[in-house]
Amino acid sequence: MIRRRLNYIGFFIRLEMLCLPLAAFAAAAWIRFGSGWIPLVSTDVDPWDYFGLLFFTTVVWSVVLDQSGLARFDILFAARSCTWAALRACAVTYVAVTGATFFYRSASFSRLFVALSGVALFLLTVLSQQGARILLERARRQGKNCARILMIGADTFAGHAADLLRKGVVPCSLEGFVRLPDQQVQVASGAVMELDALENFVIGAEIDDIIVAIPPSRFAELPIILKRLEPLCLPVRAILDLGVGVTVRETLFDFGGLSMLDLHATPSDSVLYLVAKRALDLVLSTLGLIILAPLMVLIAAAIRLTSPGPILFAQDRVGLNGRVFSMYKFRTMRTGDPTESDTRWTIPDDPRRTRLGSFLRRANLDEIPQLFNVLKGEMSLVGPRPERPYFVQRFLQDVAQYNKRHYLKVGITGWAQVNGFRGDTSIEGRVEHDLFYLRNWSLVFDMKIILLTVWRSFVANRNAY
Repeated sequence: MIRRRLNYIGFFIRLEMLCLPLAAFAAAAWIRFGSGWIPLVSTDVDPWDYFGLLFFTTVVWSVVLDQSGLARFDILFAARSCTWAALRACAVTYVAVTGATFFYRSASFSRLFVALSGVALFLLTVLSQQGARILLERARRQGKNCARILMIGADTFAGHAADLLRKGVVPCSLEGFVRLPDQQVQVASGAVMELDALENFVIGAEIDDIIVAIPPSRFAELPIILKRLEPLCLPVRAILDLGVGVTVRETLFDFGGLSMLDLHATPSDSVLYLVAKRALDLVLSTLGLIILAPLMVLIAAAIRLTSPGPILFAQDRVGLNGRVFSMYKFRTMRTGDPTESDTRWTIPDDPRRTRLGSFLRRANLDEIPQLFNVLKGEMSLVGPRPERPYFVQRFLQDVAQYNKRHYLKVGITGWAQVNGFRGDTSIEGRVEHDLFYLRNWSLVFDMKIILLTVWRSFVANRNAY
């Protein structure tokens, strides 16, 4: 949760920074050419030349942003460093822009316009950073949308980490501390429990992240701690005291001055997964619902006419990070005891199926209402198929690494399904394919699975009954 929120904040700050040259050019154009404050020397202004200059400036600015670290949180929350970083970044950018206008002889640019846009870019950068800092500080003080954290550790090291977390960029609520063997409790506030009581506590509490806060002298205990945390299916982070000058990429990130290491790093924390995959889900699911609306009406009418009971069937399934949600399907069976469907597999020639339901299941048409789950964000178009809570608890005991499939959003289709692992097939084979998808996720991989799903939907699946 905290990693995702940091990535969300970082993405929008970077997006805002990349849009600043456009805003600076608009302000300079209005002052120089449109406000009437400064008389025009020449009315022969080709806007396309200035659009080309804007494109070049944006490209240079994006490179300078990466090199200067202007969008980093440690710069963002140091006002003086932020101002000097903005000044240096704007200076470097406009040295390049001025050089380009000098060597580009096909068009003549207003020198006053270039100077005004440079000043505007600097002012907008400082103002945008200041505004972001104020908004984040206000959200932290008000405690809105807090990340609920359970901390492993209850000594002085954990107490210091908890204090820094409460002052961090993302609002945090410390829901409790777990005392490790031979640890003296030194935390000032919050419930403290023993490691043996951890699972019962998490079941009754809403926890977003588990943070392991132990000093380096206890790092040898990490494998034992991780083994105890595995059934909880929650993101696990470790606070590290690695000393000055240690830099680790991808799985190590800064959070309010604390170095945190992802012990279970997954693509679901990346900006590409959070933004691009979600955008793809929203666009394709919306288009799918629009295109399939007439077919859905026909199916709904046929279900109503052929068997008594509701049109849609909602069933609890386990999704991202082990969260339970209601998954929608067209009803394909006769109404009965809900507990039976929650704990029993569908079998060939299942007597509970209706005649229409058999057809809908073979053609995969019963899955269409899951597009609403995708719109709600509970599912994705592509991901491991969601399972019922009863079977998840069974498979956790029998199948190694089964819970890792819940580190991604569950999907309508997935790599296991297009490879034939659907229905009453090998759970080990299904998990193996889901873990392959977890390790190799990309948007291109998602599109490949979608195309394979569409293609193979025209062929009856012998496991769909």
